[in-house]
Amino acid sequence: MPFAPLLRFFMLCSLVVLSALALATTQAQAQAPAAMPAQGERLAAGLERFKADSFADTEAAIAAIAASGSAQGVAILSALADRRLFAGAAGVFYRDAAGQAFDALTGQPATIPADAAMVRLNNRLRNVVQAALGTMTLLSPDPAQRVRAAEAVFRSRDASALVTIEAALPSEQNPRVRRAFEEARAAILLSSADAPEALRIAAARRIAEAGDNDAISLLRQFSGQTTGGLNAVINQGILSIEQAQRIRAWGQTLWFGISLGSVLLLAAIGLAITFGVMGVINMAHGEMVMIGAYVTFVVQELFRNHAPHLLDWSLPLAIPLAFVTAGLVGIAIERGVIRFLYGRPLETLLATFGISLVLQQAIRTWFGPTNREVSAPSYMAGSFEFVGLQITYGRLWIVVFTLCVFAALLLVLKATPLGLQMRAVTQNRRMASAMGIRTRFVDAMTFGLGSGIAGVAGVALSQIDNVSPNLGQSYIIDSFMVVVFGGVGNLWGTLVAAFTLGVANKMLEPFAGAVLGKIIILVLLILFIQKRPRGLFALKGRAIEQ
Repeated sequence: MPFAPLLRFFMLCSLVVLSALALATTQAQAQAPAAMPAQGERLAAGLERFKADSFADTEAAIAAIAASGSAQGVAILSALADRRLFAGAAGVFYRDAAGQAFDALTGQPATIPADAAMVRLNNRLRNVVQAALGTMTLLSPDPAQRVRAAEAVFRSRDASALVTIEAALPSEQNPRVRRAFEEARAAILLSSADAPEALRIAAARRIAEAGDNDAISLLRQFSGQTTGGLNAVINQGILSIEQAQRIRAWGQTLWFGISLGSVLLLAAIGLAITFGVMGVINMAHGEMVMIGAYVTFVVQELFRNHAPHLLDWSLPLAIPLAFVTAGLVGIAIERGVIRFLYGRPLETLLATFGISLVLQQAIRTWFGPTNREVSAPSYMAGSFEFVGLQITYGRLWIVVFTLCVFAALLLVLKATPLGLQMRAVTQNRRMASAMGIRTRFVDAMTFGLGSGIAGVAGVALSQIDNVSPNLGQSYIIDSFMVVVFGGVGNLWGTLVAAFTLGVANKMLEPFAGAVLGKIIILVLLILFIQKRPRGLFALKGRAIEQ
C-alpha cells in the first residue's frame, strides 16, 4: 500500500506530541502546589486562625484572607468589622446584613452552632480590618466601592495597598475614583519615613489640595515631626486648608441665611399683600400657614393609606388644595368679621388674634395637640456638595419654590384685572371706588389671595418644621418684621427684607447665639424704623395719604 509509510510517520509524530503534552501536564501539576497554595487552601488556613481566639492569630487570619483573593473575603472581613463573625469547633460562620447565616469557607447558607463564639476585635485590629477591606476592594468594578476603598486606605495608610493603587492609577478613567486613589497614595507616601523627601513633599501638597477635614488631620499629625522643606510644605498646607475652611464656613452660613430668608419670604408675602391693600393687622395669618401644613398632612395620609406607590405625588397635589382651603378660610374671615372693622386697626388686631386662638383650638380638637409627621418625597431627600458647600435637596426645593411663588404673584398683580384693581385700591381707595372698582370685592379677594399664599407656605414649612397647632405662631412675628422692614405693600421690598433678615440672623448666630441674635436684629430694626418709618421701599398708598 503506497500510503502505509506516510501513515506510520504521522502516527509516530502524534505519539511523540501526546507524550510531551502528558509529561508537561504532570510536571505542572507537581510544581503548582510548591509554587503557590490554592486559593481555597489560603482561605481555609486563614479561617482556622480565628478559632484560636487570640488577637495575634486574628491579625494573621485577616492577613491570610486578604492575601487569598477569595471572593468571600470581603464578606468575611465586613462581618468581622460589624461583629457578625463567629468561630467554633465546627468551623467559622458569619451573618450578612439581613441576618442570614453562612459558612465562611463554602459561602453556603448554614446554621451557626451554639458553641460558636463571636470573634473579638480591639481598636488596633479594627484598623487592620479596615485597611484589609480597602486593599481588597480597590479593584472592584463598582466605582463607588473603589472610592470607599481608597478612602479607607487614606485613613489607614496601609503601605501594602500602595502597589495595588499604583498599578490601578494609569488605567483609571473615573475622575472621582482617580482623585481618591491619588489622595490615598499621597497619604501612604507621606507616612513612609523611607520614601524620598521629594515624594513626601509632593504627597503633602496633594493632600493639601484635598482641603477636607481628613486632609488637615493627617497634615497636623506630621506637623513638627519633620524638618526642612517637608515641614514647611505641611505647615503651608495646613494654613491653606484652614483658610479654605473659613471661606466655606461663611459660604455655608450664607446658604443657611438664604434658606431662612426664603422661608420668611414665603410666610410673609401673603401678609404683605393683605396689610398693604387693606391696612389690616392680621394676627391669624400664622394660622393660615398652619392650615396649609395640615392640608399637606391629610393629603399625604390619604395617599399613604390608599395609594402608597404614588406617595411622592402627595406634595404637588397638596399645593393647590392648601391654597384653595386657606384662601376660602381667609375669605370667610374677611366677610364674617373684618369687613365690619375697617379703619379700626386695634379692633382688627384683637379680632384676628381671637380668630387665631379659635383656629388653633379647632385643630387641636380635630387632630390632637401632638406633632404630625409629614414625610419628604424621594426627590427632596438627601444632599449634594457644591463648591464645598453641603446643600440639602429639601432646602433647595423650598428656595426654588419660593421664587416661583413670588414670580407667579408678580404676574397676577401685573397682568390680571384683579391685580390692576388691587394696585389701584392700594394707591388710592377713594379714587378707585369712584372709578367703579368694587373695593369690598377687592378686599375679600385680596384677603383670600394672601391667606392662600400663606397656605402654600404651610406646604413648604411642613417639610422643615413640626406640623402642630402652634406652627404659625413661630413665624407671625418674623413675618411682620419682614413686611415693616421692606415697606408695607411692596413685594420687592418684602423680597429684599426677607433675605436680608435671614442672612443677618444666620451671620449673627455663631457669635451671639440664636436668641441674642434675634434680639440684636430686632433692636437694629427698631432703630432703622426710627430713621425710615416707611421701610426700605416706601409705597405711596391710601394709608399714607390719609
